[in-house]
Amino acid sequence: MKSTRNRRATMVSPSETERIESSREVDNKEEEENIRRQKKLEEALEAKSLRRIISAYLNYPEASEEDLKRWERSYRKLSPSHKALVPHYPLKFQRLRRCISANSYFIFNMLQAFEPPIDLSQELDGCEDSNLECAPHERYTLDERHDSSCQPALTNSCTYKEESKNICEPITGVSIKELQRKEAHDHSSKDDSADARITNKTCECDGGQLNHDHGSVSFSSHDWLDSSLQTHVPLVDVDKVRCIIRNIVRDWAAEGQRERDQCYKPILEELDSLFPDRSKESTPPACLVPGAGLGRLALEISCLGFISQGNEFSYYMMICSSFILNYSQVPGEWTIYPWIHSNCNSLSDNDQLRPIAIPDIHPASAGITEGFSMCGGDFVEVYNESSHAGMWDAVVTCFFIDTAHNVIEYIETISKILKDGGVWINLGPLLYHFADTYGHENEMSIELSLEDVKRVASHYGFVIEKERTIETTYTTNPRAMMQNRYYTAFWTMRKTCAIST
Repeated sequence: MKSTRNRRATMVSPSETERIESSREVDNKEEEENIRRQKKLEEALEAKSLRRIISAYLNYPEASEEDLKRWERSYRKLSPSHKALVPHYPLKFQRLRRCISANSYFIFNMLQAFEPPIDLSQELDGCEDSNLECAPHERYTLDERHDSSCQPALTNSCTYKEESKNICEPITGVSIKELQRKEAHDHSSKDDSADARITNKTCECDGGQLNHDHGSVSFSSHDWLDSSLQTHVPLVDVDKVRCIIRNIVRDWAAEGQRERDQCYKPILEELDSLFPDRSKESTPPACLVPGAGLGRLALEISCLGFISQGNEFSYYMMICSSFILNYSQVPGEWTIYPWIHSNCNSLSDNDQLRPIAIPDIHPASAGITEGFSMCGGDFVEVYNESSHAGMWDAVVTCFFIDTAHNVIEYIETISKILKDGGVWINLGPLLYHFADTYGHENEMSIELSLEDVKRVASHYGFVIEKERTIETTYTTNPRAMMQNRYYTAFWTMRKTCAIST
């Protein structure tokens, strides 16, 4: 017969209980403090990154002028007989300066309209966490940090005097301070109604008409636009600004229509055919556009009768798209010169220096569907939240999936947020953005073949319904002697069932 040992409850004295509770309180306070410090550090890192992006925009005139001076130095080295063969070059340099001034004026007005989502005065007091870098790593892929709050995208119905902003003959060699003075003079001479700007807080649609909560955004110089606070940034950052200018043509100029027809039109036609009865439904189908860039595709989807949301990670893109979507007053309001930054492969000087009017449409009058919005943030971080699971009828990715560090994670997230029976429409190449990142041992880049991408998609419940190859360009000068062409994968996949992993 086995003996049993009596078990006694462990008695804890009141003083011991107090000590344990006190220790827990200390631990909780330390954890809360660590969380607070981590959040403060992340906010400071984001502020530093955003200041750098703003400085890149502000450095555009100076960097462009340096390029121009380099071209002038090369011209001066020509012998007199060789100079005589290109006597128009000095005049071309003058024209280039006027073009740079026009681009700079557009950029400065764009920055004046921008309302930073964070306090840009935050500074890093050294790295409090040795596991974090003191500054976000910047790459050509424009992978900047973002506030992940969603904001209504279209919020403008103000009247506008076109002649006050359309720059046909800008002042040669305009500096930031001169632009500030010119802007102050322009606005002081306007009718008060033209000064009204709308906040991003509310935007409701009723029968295709925009109803707005009117607010004012001051166009006086922001503290962070003070030239004394401007910092010099690497030229690669200014190259990103030039990239944005080319993207404006792709999304918001008549000259970009051919590229939009190649890339956006197949997607729009597919959405239209897949949801033929959407206008009869009490709630329109919801479509997400990750990697929305400057927002044109997301807007076109909204105009088709979908609740459309664009998602974008890059502050370079978001600053510009917000300005065009929210502050455009009329078509052709601005004039930019996107092709001036390279003398290579030009058919003529007039081709290189030709003006481009933007936007080609007035976004607020395009006929959007209620619920159109743009959401800033990392796609995986924002949409992995449980609130997005099974919430979307369609996901559209255009030149997007190859921006991933881990394309498998992108596919998994798309599957997670789609409803059962929802569709994923994709168009783009597999030019993985982090494939050639050298010198960063911890950098992750998963570079799957198209065959492997489709195999992974099948694992996450996707079945291919349509598939073909579409030839297209991307932000290409249509009059250039060299044009890169992509043979992109275009498909429609349907999510057949939920996948648990």
